[in-house]
Amino acid sequence: MAMADRQVMEEGDISSSEDVDAFACVPHGPSMARGACPSLSAPMITGDGLLVRLRPTTAGLTIGQFRALAQAAARHGNGFIEITARGNLQLRGMSAESMTGLAADIDRAGILPETGVTIEVPPLSGLDPQEIADARELATLLRQRITALDPQPILAPKLTIIIDAGGRLNLDSISADIRLKAARGSDGSIIWALAIDGTAQKAKALASLTTEQSIRAVVGLLKTLARLGSRARGRDLDVDGLRTEYQSSEASALGTAAPHVSPIGIHHLGGNRLALGLRPSFGQIHARDILGFLAIAEAAGANEIRTAPEHALLVLGLDVQAAGDVQLAAAGSGFRTHADDPLNHIDVCSGAGACASAFYATKSAAADLLDVVPELLDGSLTIHLSGCRKGCARPGEAALTIVGAPMGYGIVVNGSASSEPVAYIGKEELKFALGQISRVVRTNKVAGESAEECLTRLGTDAIVTALRQG
Repeated sequence: MAMADRQVMEEGDISSSEDVDAFACVPHGPSMARGACPSLSAPMITGDGLLVRLRPTTAGLTIGQFRALAQAAARHGNGFIEITARGNLQLRGMSAESMTGLAADIDRAGILPETGVTIEVPPLSGLDPQEIADARELATLLRQRITALDPQPILAPKLTIIIDAGGRLNLDSISADIRLKAARGSDGSIIWALAIDGTAQKAKALASLTTEQSIRAVVGLLKTLARLGSRARGRDLDVDGLRTEYQSSEASALGTAAPHVSPIGIHHLGGNRLALGLRPSFGQIHARDILGFLAIAEAAGANEIRTAPEHALLVLGLDVQAAGDVQLAAAGSGFRTHADDPLNHIDVCSGAGACASAFYATKSAAADLLDVVPELLDGSLTIHLSGCRKGCARPGEAALTIVGAPMGYGIVVNGSASSEPVAYIGKEELKFALGQISRVVRTNKVAGESAEECLTRLGTDAIVTALRQG
């Protein structure tokens, strides 16, 4: 049967997830809105209970603190802990009655959740010898300056500032409303490139500033955004006007992003210091598994756990021999331990059964991919399985996104879950459709070409044609 007979169609009546990104935080009450800051004081309603997102104020958690967090997740929720695409922690399955106990246990463990505007720094900031500066130090100074503002600016809940001083695990590929990127001046001094709205490659550069100038500039941008309204984001700022204000003739973007380095694997930090990067399968792990792993890691000498983008965590304090042993043990605790694992290139949300918004069981679909689309999982691209158009597992673009919809699935090429699908397929046709796309790559890829390069060369039309000609 041709794919045209399997309900391949265009769709334009589903609103973008950007429409919900700017909902204000709702204090002291649960919310269904993805943009409603699912914090301890305002958890989000999902299909398996309440969800809490947690970003500690410290760079990482001690082994004892992470153990206490896992125990609290099991005691007050369903025990599942997630690491998001941006490196936040999420706890699932709480009830309205259990939230007080969860908050008390987190407080007793000495874990202080970050509040206010989100400021992100690289996960190895302060430890990575390749850093140009200490991004955490600048983040602290900036947060102090923002906290001192009176009145406090009312900003979009998902507004994000990135401060990136380079290093092995930089944040070039993560989008931000405002970003500062460190560089060396001609005299060896540290300067910060200020840019807005996008990744390091796509953000619009405004000026090159000293540390103090960059703090004043970011505070000024936040005040401007507050005047524009509580839904304003970096994309709403006047780039040309700001360049005139800074008397700058900066290029339209910061330039090519630094080469990507996966957080998964062993990262040497000089001397005998290293970080072991792990990724829970599909970004989610149960408390019983993490507790077992923490016991092994602690016995081997680990003393700190940091979360990282790409649904990863970093184990610190191990020597080279111990890191290898813990890496082997982690595989038996539900972690992906190597950067070239094909499952690292599938981003999966909680899916139906865990999220009330999801239209399909994303994890079951992900398990099928290894057999159905081996040609696509060569490490050159990411496949995003999103239960709905909110795209929680991957806010940014992916080479291929499968979006759940009432009638089946939307196929998005080189876009996010909120982008317009190039085609729709019926509920029973997912394996068939993915197989068709994999076949296109298998039959058209030339020697030395990656799956991503092949799909880019062929273009969207080739994918749509393959789906319709099935």
